[in-house]
Amino acid sequence: MPLFRHPEKSPLWRDEFSIHAADERYVTRRQFAKFLTLASLGMFAGNLWILLRAWFYKKPVYPTTHVASLGEIPVGDVKLFHYPTAQEQCILIRLSVDAYVAYSQKCTHLSCAVYYAPEHQRLECPCHEGYFSVRDGSVLQGPPPRPLPRVVLEKLGNDLFATGIEIQSSG
Repeated sequence: MPLFRHPEKSPLWRDEFSIHAADERYVTRRQFAKFLTLASLGMFAGNLWILLRAWFYKKPVYPTTHVASLGEIPVGDVKLFHYPTAQEQCILIRLSVDAYVAYSQKCTHLSCAVYYAPEHQRLECPCHEGYFSVRDGSVLQGPPPRPLPRVVLEKLGNDLFATGIEIQSSG
């Protein structure tokens, strides 16, 4: 057996592994059927997971939290409060003598804090100039994709209580 191979002969590894590169580009019917079967099973499992999550979804229960007394803030002014958890900042606005609205203070675009602009009667996001209606929280202008989540308020005696969050649709 010679110690070296002649350069005109093919390398030793080609003799050991006789794989033709041109044949590797083609997919047999059996391989294609396996791929389709596995992909279909994966999609079926994903849809089954979505269905199970929808069946067992529990609607969130919000606490009842005291927000303010009725005469505490003047007309056209705001009060910041936390609801439903201590990490969620909200804004209460007194529109008239007996009209109050409250919204989450997070912009629906990139979660920047919105503030009330009384001269324009709107909530403004300073990050990307998103504007929301102070009456219903709908998007007036800018990149936010959805209205602001509205905090449900309830008057009990001389006090205002937050009782839930209402997610509004954008349409």
